[in-house]
Amino acid sequence: MSADGPQDLLADVEGLQCWLLANGLIDRCEADEKSRTALISAREAILQALQSDSVGALNEVLDRGRIRLTLTPTGPAEAAEVAKPEWLAGWLAAGDLLRLLGEAPDRIKQCAHPHCILWFHDTSKNGARRWHSMATCGNRAKAARHYAAKRE
Repeated sequence: MSADGPQDLLADVEGLQCWLLANGLIDRCEADEKSRTALISAREAILQALQSDSVGALNEVLDRGRIRLTLTPTGPAEAAEVAKPEWLAGWLAAGDLLRLLGEAPDRIKQCAHPHCILWFHDTSKNGARRWHSMATCGNRAKAARHYAAKRE
């Protein structure tokens, strides 16, 4: 989120490249238009599942890949496989959501800031985190309360 409101990091290929880098996928996924389009579709499916319990679109994303189990000289290994490479980032994101839902579904939360569109995994000790980032949304909420109190 910026001063201008919500900003979509996936609005262009450069933003996708930043997202892939931030999520440790830059060496595994192409930063191109096909990958950007696929990731946006996966994001929409994830949001649908979180906001309305509609799981059809998410299951369609999950159908695009699988985990291949193998035995290597160093031991068991897992490898993500997708039929089309542009779906890897979105498929991994959908898989991560499933993992989080299996571990602690109550810890997947929407940011409490009224102008923020982000969701996050609450890793706080007591599960009471409200903002995706204290540095951005949390401080903005505190500042807004402070200025409102000063005006009264």
